[in-house]
Amino acid sequence: MSDPVLSIRNLCVEIPTRAGIVRPVDSVSYDIAAGEILGVVGESGAGKSMAGNAVIGLLNPPARIASGEIWLNGKRIDTLKGDAMRRLCGKHIGMVFQDPLTSLNPLLSIGDQLTETMLTHLDISREDARKRAIAALEEVGIPGAAERIDSYPHEFSGGMRQRVVIALALCAEPSLVIADEPTTALDVSVQAQIIALLKRLCRNRGTAVMLITHDMGVIAEAADRVAVMYAGRLAELGSVRDVLTAPRHPYTHGLMASTPLASAGQPRLHQIEGAMPRLTAIPEGCPFNPRCERAADKCRQAPAPRIVDGQAACWFPRVAEEAS
Repeated sequence: MSDPVLSIRNLCVEIPTRAGIVRPVDSVSYDIAAGEILGVVGESGAGKSMAGNAVIGLLNPPARIASGEIWLNGKRIDTLKGDAMRRLCGKHIGMVFQDPLTSLNPLLSIGDQLTETMLTHLDISREDARKRAIAALEEVGIPGAAERIDSYPHEFSGGMRQRVVIALALCAEPSLVIADEPTTALDVSVQAQIIALLKRLCRNRGTAVMLITHDMGVIAEAADRVAVMYAGRLAELGSVRDVLTAPRHPYTHGLMASTPLASAGQPRLHQIEGAMPRLTAIPEGCPFNPRCERAADKCRQAPAPRIVDGQAACWFPRVAEEAS
């Protein structure tokens, strides 16, 4: 793989609580190359959104980056604060949130929001910014963009608003886009359109994408590689084909077995017994061991092994012959 656009190295995020310090993100490492979509998947509370927020400096105090490094295009960014981080996020990192209504200012027209973003981060005139804004709306599939550029967010449907948010995230030509559950609030047919749009735009522009989701179907459709998170840690990291067709970590296997397609012909969906542990009660050893059918004494005593691309954080990973 070429030099990564985004490189996260041993990232730890800590939050002090009355019960002690908790780590919603614990020693996470992965890279994203130009033009690549990395899917970050896991249950609610796995730490996937917290990792994305750490990249763009949106951790709410008292949450903080305790250790590790974040590099963007060869420049370390986890040490940036205030205005320096805001300038970086607008120009080099685009963000697509789950609910487009919370991403758009209801008091400003779509055109004003696009042009102001471009004027802030690009050396262009207001007239050129407006032309680019219309082109950006056309590129994301907004019909009659020249006529609708002065419309307000409430005048668009949910799917169209999400297209506008994608245009807003890409209008300053960032090298990285973080998409946090970008399709969850949309109808299934609109979800497919948004995923196809995101794939096409990022491939055409060579933009790296961190796609955060809990939906394995979205991962299968959109991502090139996938990072599976559990209790703040990476459980598995590898290509989509390898991870989805032959998962090595028991947790990844459980996620895949819980889908309707994998449970076809069964009287009920497969489920992973138990629940993800609270951050204040992470078990000793591998955090998944209380729910794991393969757990042995080593899993309860020794922390799970660190992983690199193509590996699982498991002492007794599944082998290819076990893939269903």
